[in-house]
Amino acid sequence: MPSATYRASDFAAAADSIGVELVVATEHRQAMGDSMGWRALVVDLCDPEGSAYAIAAVGRDHRLDAVVAVDDQGVEVAARAAELLGLRHSPPASVHLTRDKVGMRRRLEGAGVLQPAFRIASGPGQAAVRGAELGWPVVIKPLGLAGSRGVIRADDGPAAQAAEARIRAILAEEGRPEDEELLIERFVPGAEVAVEAVMAGGRLRVLAVFDKPDRLDGPYFEETIYVTPSRLPAGRQEEVVAAVTEAVAALGLSEGPVHAELRLAAEGPTVLEVAARTIGGLCGRALRFGAGISLEQVILSHALGLDPGDLAPAAQASGVMMIPIPGAGRLRAVNGIEAARRVPMVDGIEITVPPGSRLRPLPEADRYLGFIFASGPTPQAVESALREAHLSLVIDLEGSDSR
Repeated sequence: MPSATYRASDFAAAADSIGVELVVATEHRQAMGDSMGWRALVVDLCDPEGSAYAIAAVGRDHRLDAVVAVDDQGVEVAARAAELLGLRHSPPASVHLTRDKVGMRRRLEGAGVLQPAFRIASGPGQAAVRGAELGWPVVIKPLGLAGSRGVIRADDGPAAQAAEARIRAILAEEGRPEDEELLIERFVPGAEVAVEAVMAGGRLRVLAVFDKPDRLDGPYFEETIYVTPSRLPAGRQEEVVAAVTEAVAALGLSEGPVHAELRLAAEGPTVLEVAARTIGGLCGRALRFGAGISLEQVILSHALGLDPGDLAPAAQASGVMMIPIPGAGRLRAVNGIEAARRVPMVDGIEITVPPGSRLRPLPEADRYLGFIFASGPTPQAVESALREAHLSLVIDLEGSDSR
């Protein structure tokens, strides 16, 4: 796991609940490393091969039963280490494709999977040229940034030039080459959905289909609300699952978690992303199965070859809101949290950015302010509760008059 992950405590709790001893590999030695001894490893997540060999060396001295990646940065390391140790895994080359936006697009294109038409801007000044080839509007994406950071819609040539300049400035902040390739995709109109699943022996087992009720039309693509179960008709959901099944088969994924994002286009569900990990941030807390089984318990149990138990969705609808960054400035406080927690059906609120942090909104932002969780009798009721709770929050930013 990366040391900055939100998810360490959730995986630790899941491991404890099923009696699993953890070995934690991350890029910085954590405070808990002093008490964990050999079970705390320092690895370079930017060097999947070297990190995999380091984990495998430990695995030969102390029997490891599974290797699981918590976030995107660790998926290649985990797949390579599991292969070296002879443990359950997807092929490392397939996992690599989920981290390679261009490679994924080319593989899905070759397999005939419905996805956005795309071009590659091979250097500075090429975004407008490639956008004109595709036809406006387009979405311009950096290859080396996560989530929606640096993802911008452009409706014409001048907008594409401005978007490219802004993206390259973000890349420069990260120390990336100024001539790095960019991915240009034709904008696909329509509602967006997400699928959470686990691959077992090459078969896709769907855990949840999420609706994203807020339209993501740009110019930036800030995700907010996820709600499950989906309100789509059963037949439409079957089409979504079929599209994900086709995509994971094309990529060659065979074991472990899958998180996919799709647009409901007129031609059919269109694959935007397939990741070899679970849903990001703390959003996994919106899912419970059977008698309260968490998503992390499901993933660890699968990796270990254990029966995770009843994976029927919880009886109630549930959802999460990723609290957006409303403006630029230094965070002084988030007020109204207790009022938000009192909103009926709200299960909890986690503010993940400490006071004093300097914040920026998308497309420069690299985080969310926090998460609101709710559950209730219907998806509509859950969505309403999340929105009401969000309206109760007053975000005090020094240098900004944002709420």
